[in-house]
Amino acid sequence: MSNSVSSTHIAPLSHRQIAISTLLGIALWFLAAIILRAVGPMGALDGTARAITFALIFPGTVPFVYLLRWAAQLVGDQLLMGIAIGTMAAAFCDGIALSWLPSLYGDGVAQLAGSGATILWGIGVVLLLALIIGRRGAK
Repeated sequence: MSNSVSSTHIAPLSHRQIAISTLLGIALWFLAAIILRAVGPMGALDGTARAITFALIFPGTVPFVYLLRWAAQLVGDQLLMGIAIGTMAAAFCDGIALSWLPSLYGDGVAQLAGSGATILWGIGVVLLLALIIGRRGAK
């Protein structure tokens, strides 16, 4: 009995596509950090409001997925790979900022923790959206 592995045919990304994905990932991370700095003191990262903020990340990141797909000219399963590259860059930036530039997110440990958690959630959301949108677009 042989194991059959279904392979998807993912066209490798060009250097241009990787660069665009990286730059847009960094831009989205920075925009998110600035937004979180502004809305955190308003209570958007506390209690029930945090759940609302997390829910709003879904519709808020859909345009980014389509923008990256268009800008980097990604097709089918390339979208997930491009988004993964962008979120990798964003995660690196987030780790650096949380460690060495925490004031970017605002004042206080609660603001810092809430911002970091929200960006991690956003990374997961944008990866999920890329998977769904990429698969839907490939059919």
